[in-house]
Amino acid sequence: MISKPTGFPKAEVRTPAYPHPVPSSSSGRSIPFSSSGISKFPTERGFRRPAHNFPFISLCSTQFTAMAKPVPENINFPKEEENVLKLWAELDAFKTSLKQSEGKPRYIFYDGPPFATGLPHYGHILAGTIKDIVTRFAHQSGFHVERRFGWDCHGLPVEYEIDKALGIKGPGDVAKLGIENYNNECRKIVMRYAADWETIISRMGRWIDFKNDYKTLYPSFMESVWWVFQELFKKGLVYKGFKVMHFSTGLHTTLSNFEAGLNYKEVNDPAVIISFPLVEDPDVSLIAWTTTPWTLPSNLALCVNPEKKYVKVRDMVTKKVYIMMEARTEALFKKTADFEIISTFLGAELKNKQYTPLFEYFTKRADLKPFRVCLDKYVTEESGTGVVHQAPYFGEDDFRVCLAHGIMQRDSPLVCPVDATGCFTDEVSDFKGQYVKDADKAINKYLKEHGRLGPRQPDQAPAIRSAQPVGDAADLQGRAELEKRFGNWLKEARDWPISRSRYWENSIPLWISDDGRRRCVVGSIEELATLTGTRAPICIGETVDKLGDTLARKGKGMLKRIPKVLTAGLKAAACHTLGENLVCFTVIL
Repeated sequence: MISKPTGFPKAEVRTPAYPHPVPSSSSGRSIPFSSSGISKFPTERGFRRPAHNFPFISLCSTQFTAMAKPVPENINFPKEEENVLKLWAELDAFKTSLKQSEGKPRYIFYDGPPFATGLPHYGHILAGTIKDIVTRFAHQSGFHVERRFGWDCHGLPVEYEIDKALGIKGPGDVAKLGIENYNNECRKIVMRYAADWETIISRMGRWIDFKNDYKTLYPSFMESVWWVFQELFKKGLVYKGFKVMHFSTGLHTTLSNFEAGLNYKEVNDPAVIISFPLVEDPDVSLIAWTTTPWTLPSNLALCVNPEKKYVKVRDMVTKKVYIMMEARTEALFKKTADFEIISTFLGAELKNKQYTPLFEYFTKRADLKPFRVCLDKYVTEESGTGVVHQAPYFGEDDFRVCLAHGIMQRDSPLVCPVDATGCFTDEVSDFKGQYVKDADKAINKYLKEHGRLGPRQPDQAPAIRSAQPVGDAADLQGRAELEKRFGNWLKEARDWPISRSRYWENSIPLWISDDGRRRCVVGSIEELATLTGTRAPICIGETVDKLGDTLARKGKGMLKRIPKVLTAGLKAAACHTLGENLVCFTVIL
C-alpha cells in the first residue's frame, strides 16, 4: 500500500522536529554543528539526530550564535512549548512542510476519527502523540503526508446523549418523536466540543489540518460506504442470518465487543446449581451451574467435555445421584465424605442422553430437537460443575454447539423470549413482563418449588458485568464475510455483523421484495436518483425513505428498503476512488 521512494532526495538538512532550515554558510552548504549542540550524524534520509535531550529549544532560533547559550538550571517547559507553538504559527510550519513535500510519493495514514460529543481523554492524547510521530517520520523519510482531522458524527455515543437529554426510554419514544426529528437532534450536537478538540490537539504539538477536515456525515463520505456495501453484495459476501451479540437493554441495541467492554463493574449475580433428571433414569440427574438464571426458561440443551472424566456420585445426605465432572466435585460437595463415587467415565458417553426440561415453554416446537446432551471442548475444569446449560440464543458458544448437534437449524425461528427492553415476552408466561434480571429471584423460587435446585448452592461471588445492563441476545443481522485476514489478529475471523437497529447512522441501501427474491442495492446518491427520479441530499434513512417506502424497478415490481442501519465499523472497511475523489476510510486503533 505504501511505496518507498526510489531514492531519497538530497534536500537541505532539517531537524527531526521542526521545519525551520538549519543555518547555512554562504556557499549554501549546511554548517556542521559542534558536539555541544547537534552531533554530525548524516543519514540516508538527510537527517541529523540530537546528541542530547535538550537540543530543540535552542534550535528554534534562526541565529547560529543563539545555540551557544547555556541551558538554564530551571526551565519552564510549558512556557517553552508555548514559544514553539508561537513560532510554528508564525512560520505556518505545517502547511509550509506540506508545500515543500508536494510531488513526492504519498503516504496514506488511516486514522480513526473521534466523536466530538465528548472531550479528549488520556487514550486520545496518547494515541494522537503516536500517530503524530508516525506521520512526521514518514514526512521526513521523503513522503508527502496529508493529515486531515476527521470526525465520527454518527452512532451510539451521539444517540446516547440525545436519549439522556430528551428522556428517551425506548423505540416507542423515538417513534412518538419521529425518526426525522430524532436525527435532527443528533445532528445538532455532533460538533459540540470541536473547538475544544482543536485547542487540545494543537497544544499537544500535533500537526494535523482542522480546516480541511472530513466528517462521516458528509454525503460524499456516506455514499462511499454505500459503494463498499454494494461491492460486497455483488461479490456474494453479504447474507441474512442470525448472530448472537451483546445487547444493551438500556440502549435497546446490539453492541460491539468494544462497546460492551466500556465501563465494566463488579456486581453480584445469583449463582445457582440446577438438576436435570435423565429420561432413561429419573433417579439420576445431571447437575449444572449458572450465574444467569434468567436464561434458564430458554434452555434447550446441556454440554459436557467429551475428553474429561465424569462421575456418577451419591449425595450421602440426600441419597440422590448426580452426574458431574470429576474435577469439579468441590462445586457441590465441601468434603469427600459428603459423597460417594459410583462410577467414572468420559464425557463422550453422555452424548445425546435426554433429560427432563425445566419448563414447558418450547417442548412442542416441532422444528427443534432439544433437551439433549451435547459435546464440546469449551467446557473446562476451572469453574462450574462441568455440565453447562445451553440457551443457544443467549450465548455464542451455546449457539455454535446447539447448531452443530442439530438442536435447532440455522433458519429455525428464534427461541428468544426477551424484548428490546429486557423484559420477558408472552412466551414465558410465568414471568412475562418482568425485567430479566429482576426475574432471577422468581425463577429460582420456581425451580425450588419444583424440586429442580441442587442440594447445595454456591457462594454468591461477584461477576463482571457492564454498568449499563447488557446481555447476549440473537439479532437478525446482515453479515459480511471477510476473505482477507490481517495476520494473527484476524486469523480466526468470523463473519461480521454489519447491521444495527438504530437511527442516527448510514442506512443500508438494500431494497427487497416481500418474498425476498427481488433485490436492489444502490451504490451512490446518483444511482438512487436514476432509479427513483428524485435526488436525496444525504444517505440517512428518513431522508432516503422520503422517496417512498417502495422503489420501483422496471419489470421487477415494488421493493422496500430494509429498516436497519450500517454499523459504524463498516466505515473502517475500505479505501476506494469514487469518481475523481479519493476517499480514505478509517481503521479504528
